[in-house]
Amino acid sequence: MDLATIAGIVMGITLISLSIMTGGSAGTFINIPSMLATIGGGIAATFISFPLKTLLNVVNVVKNTILHSDKSPVDTIRALTSYAEKARKEGMLALEDEAEAEEDEFLKKGLLLAVDGTEADLLNKIMRTEIESVADRHTLGQNVLRQMGAFFPAFGMIGTLIGLVAMLSQMNDPSKIGPGMAVAILTTFYGAFLANLFCLPMAEKLSVRSEKEIQRMELVIAGIMAIKEGDTPRVVEEKLKSFISPGERNMLDQGEDEE
Repeated sequence: MDLATIAGIVMGITLISLSIMTGGSAGTFINIPSMLATIGGGIAATFISFPLKTLLNVVNVVKNTILHSDKSPVDTIRALTSYAEKARKEGMLALEDEAEAEEDEFLKKGLLLAVDGTEADLLNKIMRTEIESVADRHTLGQNVLRQMGAFFPAFGMIGTLIGLVAMLSQMNDPSKIGPGMAVAILTTFYGAFLANLFCLPMAEKLSVRSEKEIQRMELVIAGIMAIKEGDTPRVVEEKLKSFISPGERNMLDQGEDEE
């Protein structure tokens, strides 16, 4: 679970709520017609923009943004180095049982292809096609969230215009101008709130997740290709170190020293 995402959402809601309550009545900021115009309009526009199947996947995208747990590249390097050592001593076929037990589906797929004797070029092509597929899915999820982040403020403005028209039609009663203006502006508030605390930050978080995942997948490909070429475990590890930061390299070296 990503504590930063949850902490950010809770913090945002709490601080904005405190700001509302210290500035006046919280009930003033609750208006059903304004919510319908902003939220309903934004969702309707999103449905028009994307296929239904894509929109249904957004639920999984948001869930992955919150519940996602990063796979450590250091652990992946250790696993690949261990596989390289076994392959070096016992041959590629000795990795079949370990490959079947591997929890990382991408690494498992690459190992099984290598064990089956798949040519290096074909193996590399298959694995990179998988990376492209993952990148496309992530990009599509980001696009939906960013589009929602654009639609909510836009429909907030539309709601404001509706409220202003309703207010101006009652100019003969000055007592209704203030409350009418407050309700009209609420739709803009709802749109900005939803876009800037939920949609756009989650799209950015998904983008960061995607970059890290793709980098780790590239690491896996490099490791499997090195194993297939018969590189020693030390060479495999040194090749893969280029994918990680200096801090992670220290963690990897410390782990080896402890062993």
